[in-house]
Amino acid sequence: MSSLLAALTDASQTLAHSAPRPSGGSASQLLADSPKPTGVPDVGGGEAPPGSDDLLKVLRWVAWTVTTLCVAGIFGVAARMAVDHSRGGGREHARGLGFVLGACLLIGAASGIVGALV
Repeated sequence: MSSLLAALTDASQTLAHSAPRPSGGSASQLLADSPKPTGVPDVGGGEAPPGSDDLLKVLRWVAWTVTTLCVAGIFGVAARMAVDHSRGGGREHARGLGFVLGACLLIGAASGIVGALV
């Protein structure tokens, strides 16, 4: 291990001494003379790639389908709660309702984020 470290140290010193130096002075002077960035570059407005209209149409279909499934999930949990209420149960379905409402919140947040980006 120490021989490898010694070889690396020797190689780095050899490269440092044999590297060509700029004729204008030290490296810090070269960095001081280089142009500085003046702000955020303007990348333009950009344009959508070809075929993006079809992709957006598919994403809208998926969003509507998932929203419909979330509403159906709420109805399904509510129906199971109503049936089990007559048997004295119903509290165990609160977990299922929590999962369905969590999915609804996730879908709502995703569509808002995508809407802001598009």
